[in-house]
Amino acid sequence: MSPSSRALAERMADRVPLPGEDGVVVELGPGTGVVTRALLARGIKPERLACLEYAPEFCALLKALFPAVHVIRGDAYRPGEDLDRWLDGRPLAAVVSSLPLMARPEEERAGALKAWLDRLPVGAPFVQFTYSPALPVRPERVDAQVETSPWVKLNIPPARVVTYRRGCPALAGIIG
Repeated sequence: MSPSSRALAERMADRVPLPGEDGVVVELGPGTGVVTRALLARGIKPERLACLEYAPEFCALLKALFPAVHVIRGDAYRPGEDLDRWLDGRPLAAVVSSLPLMARPEEERAGALKAWLDRLPVGAPFVQFTYSPALPVRPERVDAQVETSPWVKLNIPPARVVTYRRGCPALAGIIG
C-alpha cells in the first residue's frame, strides 16, 4: 500500500481541533509522516504531538523528519507506559489513526477503538481513514457517534475519513 495522499492527510487534519492549553494529539501509525506533516501545517505544535509507530524503520524516519515531535515505538492496539509518561496527565484533544483497522478482526478493531475513545474527553475526535464502504467499527459497538467525509478521490485507492466521538448528540447517526 502506498502512503496516504496529501489530500487525504489534509482532510484528516481538518477534523482535528487545535489543542487547548494542556491538550495533546496522538497519531497512530504515522508511517512516512504524510499525516504528521498535515497536522503540523494545521497548527498542531510539535511539542503537543506524539506519533505512536510500530515499525522501527518508520520511527527512525519520523525522528529525522520531525525532531520536535515525540515519536514512540509501540503498538497502538496496546499502548504502553511510554505514551502514558509522555501524556503525564494532559488531556487528549484528538487521536488520528492511519491504522489498517479493516485488516484486523471486528472484535479487535472495536476493542482498540473503544480503548482510545475511553481516553478521550467527551466530544474529542478519533479520526480514522478507510478504503472500505463499510465503517471500520459500527458506532453502537463503541457507544459513539460517527461522521464520514465524502470520498477523497485524490488518493489511491480512494478513501474517506471517519470521525468517531462520544457525547455529541448533534452528530448521532450522521453518515455521509
